[in-house]
Amino acid sequence: MANSAVISSVRQKYHALAPFLHEKARRRWAACEALALGRGGISVVVAATKLSHPTIRRGIAELQAGDDSPPGETQPDHPRIRRPGGGRYSIAATDRTLLRDLQRLIDPATRGDPMSPLLWTCKSTRNLADALAELGHDLSHQTVSRLLVELGYSLQANRKTLEGQDHPDRDAQFEHINRKVRSLQRRGQPVVSVDTKKKELIGNYKNPGQEWEPRGRPRPVKSKDFPDKVKGKVAPYGVYDQTTNEGWVNVGISHDTAEFAVESIRRWWYRMGRSVYPEAKELLITADSGGSNGSRNRLWKVSLQDLADETGLKIAVCHFPPGTSKWNKIEHRMFCHITENWRGRPLVDHAVVVNLIGSTQTRTGLRVEAELDTNTYENGIKVTDQEMESLRLKRDKFHGDWNYAIEPRPKQYS
Repeated sequence: MANSAVISSVRQKYHALAPFLHEKARRRWAACEALALGRGGISVVVAATKLSHPTIRRGIAELQAGDDSPPGETQPDHPRIRRPGGGRYSIAATDRTLLRDLQRLIDPATRGDPMSPLLWTCKSTRNLADALAELGHDLSHQTVSRLLVELGYSLQANRKTLEGQDHPDRDAQFEHINRKVRSLQRRGQPVVSVDTKKKELIGNYKNPGQEWEPRGRPRPVKSKDFPDKVKGKVAPYGVYDQTTNEGWVNVGISHDTAEFAVESIRRWWYRMGRSVYPEAKELLITADSGGSNGSRNRLWKVSLQDLADETGLKIAVCHFPPGTSKWNKIEHRMFCHITENWRGRPLVDHAVVVNLIGSTQTRTGLRVEAELDTNTYENGIKVTDQEMESLRLKRDKFHGDWNYAIEPRPKQYS
């Protein structure tokens, strides 16, 4: 029987018996199971019951010593079973300033993602324990580790997220975006996060990850990743609805330009957005500061003006500061699940890409639709100063280069 099957069997028995067993009876039953399983039995029982190794070893010692006293009977070496609620109080309950001091030491406002509930710290638990000791808190580094987990922190490796030097207004811009997003969501207006996923080779190429295949028969792929001259690459441009947890991906086969980016938003609006927000007057877009939807991209603004004129929507844009593109919601709410969905599968043609993206779903309700965009988008289109002056562009008082809105022009003008 596989180890996982043994653990499952022990877990089922434990859950069935545990409500009827005292503390001593539970550890003795666990000890019996561990002895019956033989070598490695303690680890199996620990995994199944979540009892600790010392508890099970103590039960084994009691069995081997022949201790036959009832669970509630007082013996010199075996004290009475503790009443419900017995045991030591949590250190956080007795030391009221501990958690406050620990959070101050970690200083989460300047580390990690200020828009995510998952925080992280680069300070070791031993250093934190020493620093807390200087503040009058007596606890071990293991206790610090447990408290960090309870506070929502996790131990994480480095991640390539910095694209340049942090801007001094980085955190202020995050707060501005948060306020803007919440304001529009309260008024029932659409809020989307947009970005281009990395370009993918089309053909029988290796795709990172693993997929279930018959043993000893891995799928053969090309040994070299030279682009196919006919199939080329695709540029999936995503639009993620932050309110409904739904996404749209426009799979382009041409250049990743500002016109392509806005066309992707246009297709999302007509295929998905308009039916969800029939009374919408305004659309908020959160985007990176660079690329086809960059804050300095003139063609991006001109194309958005055309979309605003066409739809009648006031289009507001908030760009993430330079060096923070990975905090864009679409990255960890949609693109990561698409990558997971097609792991280990060669993207042999355009239909496979569209189908794999469109089949992406999660337990939290994410739904994604996709379509192939066969249009050709030219690089190097120049936008004149006169065209820029014709835009109905209004910049925010706070960082107007990152935050601005484009209102639709009168019909006779457009």
